[in-house]
Amino acid sequence: MSQPPATEPAVLSVSWLTDAVQQIFLAVGYSPLAARTVAESLVDADLRGVASHGALLVPMYVERIQRGSVSRAESAEVLYEFGAVATLDAHHGLGQLSGDQAMRMAIAKARSFGVGAVTVRNAFHFGAAFRYANAAADAGCLGVAAANTRPLMPAPGGAKPVVGNNPLAVAVPLPNGPSIVLDMALSEAALGKIRLAAQEGRSIPATWATDATGRPTTDPVAALDGMLLPTGGPKGYGLALMVDVLTGVLSGGAFGAGVQGLYADTTVPNNCAHFFLAIDPGAFGAAEDFARNALRLADEIKASPTKPGTDCVYLPGQLEHERAETAARSGIRIDGGVLAALHKTAESLRVELASPSS
Repeated sequence: MSQPPATEPAVLSVSWLTDAVQQIFLAVGYSPLAARTVAESLVDADLRGVASHGALLVPMYVERIQRGSVSRAESAEVLYEFGAVATLDAHHGLGQLSGDQAMRMAIAKARSFGVGAVTVRNAFHFGAAFRYANAAADAGCLGVAAANTRPLMPAPGGAKPVVGNNPLAVAVPLPNGPSIVLDMALSEAALGKIRLAAQEGRSIPATWATDATGRPTTDPVAALDGMLLPTGGPKGYGLALMVDVLTGVLSGGAFGAGVQGLYADTTVPNNCAHFFLAIDPGAFGAAEDFARNALRLADEIKASPTKPGTDCVYLPGQLEHERAETAARSGIRIDGGVLAALHKTAESLRVELASPSS
């Protein structure tokens, strides 16, 4: 079976890439449903142009599964449950599986109590946070999803990383069209984007990270040995700290230095923690009023005047949604190195992938 050169990008159909990733997770012992869930999560990130959370992650996930730091548990254990809240133990299972479970619980609780909040301890990377916030929005709820990571950013004035580039996503349902979806890491850029730049041989903006001495750098390889910089300086640092509280501290799981690096020793569990919140707008008054007012706000923003040289303004998540719609029709552009690594992982598992289709 021929493989495209690692330096050449490929345009792949959504169905081919999803099937390929599913086959790999089937080969390492997951059920068809679980394997499909993880595959769809990763491919959805690639669809939206968030390559750092897409198929790039498959080889690392598989290595961790094979080395035992990620379990094959397909559901999390409910440790505590009281009214609108619950705490789950993922037992180091794939984060997409425990994350979907936790947000489903949060949505169900929001239906009963107006709000549902679920934390997850002993978790693993859950991919892109927008998946879970958007699941709540698709159910008519406001959705929030967050996770903590190993410390990668210093406190203002500090010379040691003390907080992670903790992702936070918030989704707002709209009655017509896609939801408003904010999804951001609290560093200036996600670590995965720096890894991708290093893999592709590209430089990075000097505002993304420092080298090992704390000096800003444009070299992604040097940045991987240094520290990420928080978005907005002290504001980003403060938000990252609060996410660590909502995830690790609140769940009774790991926080701060207790969270391990994804690409560090792959025999050691990542041990991150997650937080999921669903809010039923109807519990605060008429659901129709919320829908009407949210749409009015969105329309006001999109209709606002633009500066010279700008055609339009976007709502959070709108650009990613448009990218996904385009990629669903014309194919997903995947870096050649990522595709080669996917083939290599499949071959190591004796999985025969079909010829790529666009």
